[in-house]
This record gives sequence, C-alpha cells and structure tokens, in this order.
Amino acid sequence: MQLFVEVLLTLVKVIWLWLVAIYKAVVPVRFQVQKDVKGQVVLITGAGSGLGRLMSLRFAVLGCKLVLWDVDERGNTETESLVRSMGAKVKAYRVDLSKREDIYKVADQVKADVGDVDILVNNAGIVTGKNFLDCPDALCEKTMQVNIHAHFWTTKCFLPSMLTNNHGHIVTIASSAGLFGVSGLSDYCASKFAAVGFDESLRNELSKLGKDGVNTTVVCPFYINTGMFEGVKTRFPNILPILNPEEVVDRIVNAVLTNQEMLIIPRVSYLFYYMKGLVPVKVQETMSRLFGVNDSMDEFLGRSKEK
Repeated sequence: MQLFVEVLLTLVKVIWLWLVAIYKAVVPVRFQVQKDVKGQVVLITGAGSGLGRLMSLRFAVLGCKLVLWDVDERGNTETESLVRSMGAKVKAYRVDLSKREDIYKVADQVKADVGDVDILVNNAGIVTGKNFLDCPDALCEKTMQVNIHAHFWTTKCFLPSMLTNNHGHIVTIASSAGLFGVSGLSDYCASKFAAVGFDESLRNELSKLGKDGVNTTVVCPFYINTGMFEGVKTRFPNILPILNPEEVVDRIVNAVLTNQEMLIIPRVSYLFYYMKGLVPVKVQETMSRLFGVNDSMDEFLGRSKEK
C-alpha cells in the first residue's frame, strides 16, 4: 500500500512538473516570476572577453556586485572599467584557471575582500580545434584543466557558504558539444560532456541534501560568434545559426532569474537532443553528415592572439 501511494504521488508530481516546464517554455520570460538579484555578488570566470564580458555588463545592469576572473589581465581590466562606468561595484582578479592552487589562493582573497559569492558563473573555456591525434598531450590536459577541473575547484571554494545559507546559484557554461560528439573537437567535447554531467550530478546532490535554495543552470549553446570559434561553419544557418552573443547572454541571464535548470540554444537543438535517445547510433551519424556537423570545424581558425 505504501508503495502504491508513493507511485501515485510521484505520478501527480511528474504531471505537475510537466505543466510547469510547458509554462516556462511557452510563456515569455517577462511574464514569469523572476528572482531579485540586486546587490548579490556574481563571480564570472573568463570575464575578460566574449560571453564573460557581456554577462558581466548584463548582471551590472541588474544591480549586482561583480567579481571578475581571467588569466588575461588586460581584457579583465577593460571589463572592470566598463562595469564600473555603469555604477556597479566590481573587483577584478588575475587567475590562471588551469592551476588549482591559483584558484584556491584567489578564492580566499575574494572571500576576504568581498565575502560570500551568491552566483558563480563557470564560463572560462578554451578550444584547440585539432583532430585528436594532432592535438599535443599538453593541450589535451589544459583543455580539461580549464573546461572542467576549474569547475570542480571554484565550486568547492564557493558552494559551502551557499549550502550554509541555503542560497545561491551555480551556472555552468557548457556547449552543444557537451551533448553531441563533433569531429575535430575530441578534447573539447570530452570536457563539455564532463561539465554537463557535473551539473546534473551536483543538482541531484543538492536535491538529496534538501538545499532547494541553491540552484544550478547548465547552458549548452551551438557555436557563438565571439571569436573563439572563428572560421566554423554551418550548413543550414536558418536551422542551426551561428549564435549572436548578446542574444545568448540574454537567454543565460533569464535562465538564472527563472531558475531554469538546462538551457539549450537554439531551441531546435532540444529536438536533436531528445531524438538522440530514440534513434540508432548510425542514424545519428547519418543526420550529422546531412547537417554538416562533422565538417563544421574544417575551416576553424579560433581567436587571434591580438583579440
């Protein structure tokens, strides 16, 4: 009898959660309940350029206090100046995210200077863009260190206070390459698959602990026009476009404000993601060839040194 009741209650909850998911999917964000983040401390890694800089500016508009991390000191200082010109409080730190001890050291400094972090955005990432056998071991290792190991160490630094306060948000900037394997991105895909798995496992741990005030969001976008993937191509841009970074940042921040657990961009990628679990592997490979996914990196250039 007890099992029957449990199954029945679970069924009711599942139906309710489906209705909530449908509501969030079809109702514009401006009409949804959004949390107030004014005055909260937001730490963004990779803040010196690209999405990191744009997210810094967006959170500044919302009245947040910014903590900016990047190994690129010049770019990070430029972001700091832009944020400060908007009237927001901001502190910038040079951090080599491929080095655990550097992360721990600067995290202690942030706690002393600023206090607890409310929203942690693990955004920093690198891409080698080489076929697996052409990628030097050192670059493979660095990809993992920056794209996933750094997530472990930053989360270990700032999650404890979130648990104590039952308040916080951890954002993982992953990639559609964390959902689908792509030729020419073996090390990158491995790191991003790991990031997606880390977020899912962490979310389940938080649920088990009953910490409903600590949320996580994983973001899986297609290629973004930030320079990081300069030279990539898409065969059907009307279906799978190279994404506008400003639009991506708007979607990310909205996901944080509405506690959306998973954000895949563009929306059509949700369909591909769902289909992946339903169709045979060879069918997936055939569809990838049709959409030119495995040719998308053929003309990859990456971010130039002067950017």
